[in-house]
Amino acid sequence: MKRVAIGVLASALGAVGIHAQAPTSADHPRPSAQATARSGEIQLDGALDEAAWAAAAPATGFLQQDPREGDPATQPTEVRFLYDDQALYVGARMHDSLAAAGVRTRLGRRDEFLEGDYLLLIFDTFHDHTGRTMFQINPSGVKYDAGQASAFVDESWDPVWEATTRVDSLGWTAELRIPFSQLRFPSADVQTWGMQIWRYTERIAESSMWAYWGKNESGGAPLFGHLESLAVPARQLGIEVLPYIVASAERVTPDDPDNPFDDGRAQRWRVGGDVKAILGSALTLDATFNPDFGQVEVDPAVVNLSAFETFFQEKRPFFIEGSGLFGYGSLNCYFCSNASSLSLFYSRRIGRSPQGFVSSPAEFTATPDNTTILGAAKVTARTGGGWQVGVLDAVTSAERADAQRADETRFTEEVEPLTNYFVGRVRRNFLDGDLQVGAIATSVIRRFDNHALRSLLTGHAEAFGIDWQALWKDRTYTWAGQLALSSVAGDSLAIQRLQRSPARYFHRPDRDAHGNGFLTNAYDPSLETMRGLAGYTRVAKQGGDLRFEAQGAFRTPGFENNDLAFLTRADYVWTNANVRWQRNRVTRHYRWLSFTLGGQRQYNFDGDLNDGQVHASVYYQLPSFWDFGAFVIRYPERTDERATRGGPAVLRSGGAFYSGNFSSDSRRALVLSMNAGTYRAHDGTHDYNVNAQLRFKPATNLSLSVGPSFSSGAYRSQFVSRFDDPAATHFHGQRVVFSNLDQRTLSMDTRVSATFSPTLTLEVFLQPLISSGEFSRFKEYTATRTLERRAFDDTQLTAVPASSGRDSLYVLDPDRDPGTANFSFRNPDFNFRSLRGNAVLRWEYRPGSTLYVVWQQQRSGEQRFGDFQLSRDAEGVFDARPDNIVMVKVSYWLGR
Repeated sequence: MKRVAIGVLASALGAVGIHAQAPTSADHPRPSAQATARSGEIQLDGALDEAAWAAAAPATGFLQQDPREGDPATQPTEVRFLYDDQALYVGARMHDSLAAAGVRTRLGRRDEFLEGDYLLLIFDTFHDHTGRTMFQINPSGVKYDAGQASAFVDESWDPVWEATTRVDSLGWTAELRIPFSQLRFPSADVQTWGMQIWRYTERIAESSMWAYWGKNESGGAPLFGHLESLAVPARQLGIEVLPYIVASAERVTPDDPDNPFDDGRAQRWRVGGDVKAILGSALTLDATFNPDFGQVEVDPAVVNLSAFETFFQEKRPFFIEGSGLFGYGSLNCYFCSNASSLSLFYSRRIGRSPQGFVSSPAEFTATPDNTTILGAAKVTARTGGGWQVGVLDAVTSAERADAQRADETRFTEEVEPLTNYFVGRVRRNFLDGDLQVGAIATSVIRRFDNHALRSLLTGHAEAFGIDWQALWKDRTYTWAGQLALSSVAGDSLAIQRLQRSPARYFHRPDRDAHGNGFLTNAYDPSLETMRGLAGYTRVAKQGGDLRFEAQGAFRTPGFENNDLAFLTRADYVWTNANVRWQRNRVTRHYRWLSFTLGGQRQYNFDGDLNDGQVHASVYYQLPSFWDFGAFVIRYPERTDERATRGGPAVLRSGGAFYSGNFSSDSRRALVLSMNAGTYRAHDGTHDYNVNAQLRFKPATNLSLSVGPSFSSGAYRSQFVSRFDDPAATHFHGQRVVFSNLDQRTLSMDTRVSATFSPTLTLEVFLQPLISSGEFSRFKEYTATRTLERRAFDDTQLTAVPASSGRDSLYVLDPDRDPGTANFSFRNPDFNFRSLRGNAVLRWEYRPGSTLYVVWQQQRSGEQRFGDFQLSRDAEGVFDARPDNIVMVKVSYWLGR
């Protein structure tokens, strides 16, 4: 009777969305599976009919994590493990109650996220509760892999392994052969690995797992089960070589038809290669010589009106493979904005475009697009004692620009010096992975042959950092942090450039300048060395329904790491705190639900509040698998010491930002997602943006997506220009011109992905973009640290029209005194059109060996008018002369 009453109560609570406590990992012991020595031949055909498989006991007993936490999986799974001297074999049977009709699958390229069923195996080969090496397969035989034996999963890792699948009358099967040469593990003769197995059945949206933990638990490697009795041979010394040859043809419209260095045509070919050397059970060397990155997708077009550099993701295979080990400075938050992580390594600095220019008088010049990487090497190690070590070194060549004087004599000038880049990283795990500490050191050393470059770039730059993460109470609570020191040195003119950069603006006339070791923000033209400190820390509860976090970060004014990292600003102290309530259990009203409430504040080292907000958000998923979310941010009035680009500080108006988004069920053939947001400030500034993506999957091997994006803004204080003017006594002798700006941007990201087999894919990317900006009502601030602005009238500002009739120049006489100097600036109106795209055919014609055929096209143009007319501007996109590049690359994998 008592049990019946309890059951009725539980059902009633479930009907209104209230549930008893979900099962946890403590309710289920950690499972174990036995690896068996292979006793006969295995043919990788997905049939699992060899006698050797029958000798291996299967891993079973999978439990649901979704939708019904802790219940037995409705679709049974059996996974067996065999081994020999060369490889680990995995044989998996995924039963389906609807047999072949119940299996959902798609074809796609390797490592692509695909809807449909899958089986995922995760190994902690060193069994230290931190490492994760992943192998995933779907019923179509599409592979996903990530690793390598690190807590920071590297999705670019592409080991050479084999897998075959089959759909049959019982569901589907998979056979995997993973060579030991592709894995890292200790040197013990008989090993126990941590292991987790996930299965997803899309038809019923069921995620089941072999070693169970609840949704509100941190989970991960400490809660894995075990793969036991694995007699692994000592890792043999070995080598893998991947030579390549590439040929390309370019047809490019010259910037200047009279330039003798550029006729728009070029044919090139080159050879190079990658080498991977296995130096023992814990040590691997990766090297690249004369690397080629021509198959990489082009960067999207952007219009950047700020003083800061645009960040682009790294896409080059050599640098993204293994990047997790070199990662430093992660920033996690339940909700935050305008915050950046403490990065000390941004690999796109290696091989960047030359930073110099031809300083001698010249009529025509030709500068290389990128700096040549002469060679790069990585040494990585992982030991059973919990140590992870990585060292990367790269050398880029000195680059010279060709130039021709007016008398047609020619010369060359160095525009990028010979440079060495170094990164060293070490981590150590303690307390079964609940405590991790690490350190990183970076260095950039340049050798100059050109004095003009010496005054532009630092001679050397170093950085050193430590980081840590501690977890306790079943990994429910965490404390993480980093602390870093930077030092740059060189010619005083180069250090002046850094002091005057947008990251710090030491020369700002109203700055409370002081010198105090690392906290100095005083402008010193004679300075030849600049140092700084940076840090970040976070304490959080990351398990359970109710979670919280408190975190802070700082950069002293002199912190500078842009030679080998990415930094937009220094000189701040930032704090953030949030409370989150979330419910992960599936009910009849939602599948999951979360609310977040919090705020953040930021001050510079002068004590000015230059950023702040309070925010709230809600996100949830309906039982129909539609996702919805919304958030609001309210900003106070605050100081803006960067708006004047080195002039005095002003105030920025308070306001609010509202955003909402939704996405439909991703399992369907047609998937729609949309995000919209609007900002309203008290001074009249306002904007809105709408982004959408429509993805159509007409067949299991074909996907088409279009992503239109439109934004429109009316801004009341857009920076235009700055002049020294002794008459501007109200503004420390600075005359800073602002204006209203009406800007509109329209773009369309289009992708087509066709997969002919798991090893043969074609991908096409196309992005047209139109952006216009119309400047009007030129003005200045009436005083420093105020919101009040006054517009220049017709007696102060005169437009000088060009032959086209459009204003090409403005002449400013702010005090209306003919006897004083006037100032002029170019009409800032713009209308920018761009079309970028590429097509990549990739064929892995044998394991590890690949053929690429690549076509890239770019069109761009700009006009000096600011209005937006869709039909005219869209026509202008396609009227621009195209730049075309065609490339063929063949690589061949040799290894043992």
